[in-house]
Amino acid sequence: MKPSELRTILHGGERIVLGTCVVSPSTKWPGLIAGSGLDFVFIDTEHIALNRETVSWMCRTYTSMGLPPLVRIPTQDPDDATVALDDGAAGVIIPYVEQPEVVRSMVGASKLRPLKGERARKALEGEDLEPELQTYVENHNASHILLTNIESVPAMENLDEILAVKGLDCVLIGPHDLSTSLGVPEQYDHPKFLEACAFILGTARAAGIGAGIHHWLPPQKQMQFVEMGANLLIHKADAIFLSEGLQNEVSQLRDLLGQESHSAQTGNVTI
Repeated sequence: MKPSELRTILHGGERIVLGTCVVSPSTKWPGLIAGSGLDFVFIDTEHIALNRETVSWMCRTYTSMGLPPLVRIPTQDPDDATVALDDGAAGVIIPYVEQPEVVRSMVGASKLRPLKGERARKALEGEDLEPELQTYVENHNASHILLTNIESVPAMENLDEILAVKGLDCVLIGPHDLSTSLGVPEQYDHPKFLEACAFILGTARAAGIGAGIHHWLPPQKQMQFVEMGANLLIHKADAIFLSEGLQNEVSQLRDLLGQESHSAQTGNVTI
């Protein structure tokens, strides 16, 4: 899938796109993931320690395999978005957004490049560009995808204003942070959490903006978010698949060997 196709699907909603979070920078990984049937990959530089060279290699490798990489940047600094796009990201995800002004500044970094400084500021304020420059800027940024995390009560309160920012392509729920902000941490079956998800996903789709969630629930449980309006699902992460698969089969081996199973603690998922 090309980035421009993914962007079109997010706005149109004619199908659900599927991805996973890729933690490992192993050179073996892209070939394995490419055969899994995914539409894109999610690379998280907010919570995962990955240097710029590594992220660039991952982005360009997955792109060459038809898997557009969506990179969550570590801060709300527009320069981080520019760096990610320069390094091969198909799209950037802004972490923990609560105000529309943050999204607007990211539009300048992702949808108005290579405009900078005063010219970019005036364009963001609505000043018309010369026709030739307007066409150039649109073509230059046509495949860039801009997503924002919605993961707090203040973000929900400002959702209509956030969705109204021209240039935003998709909102993405962060379940851990959202549940914590709601006062029900990691209670993903709690009515407050599910009502919040339904509100975010439904409101975004009604505005013609893509709506997604990154969760580690079983596939059957993920369908509830699709029914709420989600058209982008980030399912678990490579590290989670490895941990779950390894624990399961080691436990089976110990049972067959007549050994006592060790209860491994992997820690809570907070990405």
